[in-house]
Amino acid sequence: MPKQTKTAKLLYAASESSADSLYFSQAFVPDPFIALGIGSKRIGVVSMLEYSRLAKASALTDLFSLEEMRDEAERKFKVKSASPADIVRLLARRFGFTEVQVPYDFPAGLAEELKERKIKVQTVAGTLFPQRIKKTADEAEKLKQGNAASAAGIRAAERAIRASKVQKNGKLHLNGKVLTSERLRTIIDMACLEKGAVASHTICAGGRQACDPHEGGHGPLRAGELIIVDVFPRVTATGYHGDMTRTFLKGRATESQRALVETVREAQKRSLDALKGGVSGKAVHRAGADYFETCGYKTEQIDGVWQGFIHSTGHGLGLEVHEEPRVSIKGNRLAAGTVVTIEPGLYYPDIGGCRIEDVAWIQKDGYELLSNYHYRWEIR
Repeated sequence: MPKQTKTAKLLYAASESSADSLYFSQAFVPDPFIALGIGSKRIGVVSMLEYSRLAKASALTDLFSLEEMRDEAERKFKVKSASPADIVRLLARRFGFTEVQVPYDFPAGLAEELKERKIKVQTVAGTLFPQRIKKTADEAEKLKQGNAASAAGIRAAERAIRASKVQKNGKLHLNGKVLTSERLRTIIDMACLEKGAVASHTICAGGRQACDPHEGGHGPLRAGELIIVDVFPRVTATGYHGDMTRTFLKGRATESQRALVETVREAQKRSLDALKGGVSGKAVHRAGADYFETCGYKTEQIDGVWQGFIHSTGHGLGLEVHEEPRVSIKGNRLAAGTVVTIEPGLYYPDIGGCRIEDVAWIQKDGYELLSNYHYRWEIR
C-alpha cells in the first residue's frame, strides 16, 4: 500500500491546449484526459489509442488504460457508465487522497461530480505548477527556437516589403499584386512553418490600424506608413512560443515618425537595462514609461480613443504566449530564471503606431536575450 497522501493535483484537459497539462505530462494529447500528481508520481489515465505512445514518450510515471479503469469503476461502484469523476474516485482509493487541487479553468461539471463523491476540490488561481514561471536552461533553448521562428517570419515580412513597389496611389505591390496585411501574414506564417512553428493571429497592421495594438491588420499596406509586425508562433515539437515585434516603413519617414520610432527603441533599451533578478515589474515598466513622458509623449484619451503608451511593458513567455509574470504598473518581483517580453510602444493616429519587442531570460545581475533580429526599420 503506498504512503497515504491526502491532497493531489488534478487536471482534466487536452495537453494540446492546456499548458499545465503539457508541462505535467510532457506529451501532446488532443483530447481531455485525467492527469494526477501525488508526491513524486505523475499519473495518467488515457485511452488505448494513446497508451503505447505515452508509455514510451511522456513524463507520466504511472499510466492506466481508460477502458480498464472505466470497467473497474463500473464494477466497484455499480454504475452503468463510469464518468471521469468515478475514475478519480477509484484513484483516490488506490492512492489515498481525499482532496484535489485543480486549476481555475477546471471543468465546473466535473468539479461538482467530484464533490458529490466526497472528494474535496480546491481551486488554485493561476498555474497549478508555479515552478513553470522559472525557466530551465533547456526551456530557454526551446524559447530561442520559438524566437528563431519569429525572426524568420519577420525577415520574410521585411523582404516582402523591400521587394514591393510603390504605386501612384501609395499602395504597395508585390509581384504585380497589392500587398495586403492578409497577404503579408500568409508570407510570415509560411516562414514560421518552415522553422517548425505554427503562427496564429500574426499582426501585420499599418497606418491607423497599427494604433490598435491587437488589430491584426486588413487591406492594402501603403508607403509612408508605419507597419507593425508582431509574430508569436508555437514550436510544434515542444509547445514553447516565440514572440517578437518589429516596426517597418516603406519609403522615407517623416520627422515625427522617425522621432516616434527612436523614442520607442530608447524606451525598450531602458526597460531592458532595468532587468535583473529581484527587480519589480513595475520598476521595469516605469523605466520606459517615464522616458516617454520626459520626451513629451502623453498617454491620454482623445475623442474616446486612447493614445500614447496604452499597454504594459511585457509578460511572461513559455508554454503560453501570455503567462506570469507581468511587467506592468502593478507588476510583482521578477525572479531570476523568469522569461519576459519587453515591448514598449507608442500609438498616435496622426503619426502611426510603433512597437518593438524582444524576449529576455532574467539572470541574477541582468538578462540574456533569447530573441535576435536587427532594428533597421526604414526601407527605401
